Amino acid sequence: MRDTPRPQGTVGDARPGPPQSRPGRALAHTTGALGSGSPHRSDGRPPQTPRGARRSGPFGRPGTTPPVPGRPAFFLLLLLPLVCFALITWQVVADGPLVRLDERLSGALVRPGRLSELLADLGNVPVAVPVLALAAAYAARRARAAGTDRWWRPAAAAALAMALVPAIVVPLKVLTDRPGTPAVPPATGYYPSGHTATAVVAYGCATLLLLPWLRRAAARRGLVALCAALVLGVGLGLVRRGYHWPLDVLASWCLGAVLLTLYAVCVARVSGSSRRTSAGTPSRRTGPS
Repeated sequence: MRDTPRPQGTVGDARPGPPQSRPGRALAHTTGALGSGSPHRSDGRPPQTPRGARRSGPFGRPGTTPPVPGRPAFFLLLLLPLVCFALITWQVVADGPLVRLDERLSGALVRPGRLSELLADLGNVPVAVPVLALAAAYAARRARAAGTDRWWRPAAAAALAMALVPAIVVPLKVLTDRPGTPAVPPATGYYPSGHTATAVVAYGCATLLLLPWLRRAAARRGLVALCAALVLGVGLGLVRRGYHWPLDVLASWCLGAVLLTLYAVCVARVSGSSRRTSAGTPSRRTGPS
């Protein structure tokens, strides 16, 4: 019987040179290959994404194709309140249609009472600033006890954000020179609301300072809900009591959102640089352990 000729490229082939790859063959199974044992992968990662669908990052490192997380949210949280604040300020200065609508809305909402006055008082400096000071002291103490590098930076940034409130609000009150509602004595300089801006920055920064030290998700959600309730309560109390027009409160909400966003970004960058510095610090041990 005539023997069937053996095909080329079998195990017994004695041709010199490296073996040629075949379509459909997993080279990662070859003995000695990096990540051996993972089909169709040579880097040890689970075979969830096709190799051709991932793009390499800088310097040839594996990267992700979506944009860096956080940037769209940062621009949205910063740009949208700025645009709203600029629009409201323009309408107040030019006595535009929003101002007339604001006056009609205020006439329907003003209902002075004990509860509205108590809510408005939560935006006073003697009430809101001590809350921020206690939160900053607690967060700084916890960070220092944990050995965090530059443990004082978040508290200092919160104090700076609080100091920016009067530095921005007072000149705007002088420039706009808006009169108050009929429920208050005749005066000017009510735009924007200083009580509202104080409440947003003080309670907001206190919340951001305490969130990293709360372990349970329910506690973090409760703290955020409490902060939102305080800020909304102050604004509602100011409008119901007749201390401010609704646009005064809305503009201060926008201004506070901008300051809180800048504070959060500043603290995040400081924390990231501290982690990189700590990770890149060489060991001080000079001898064998």
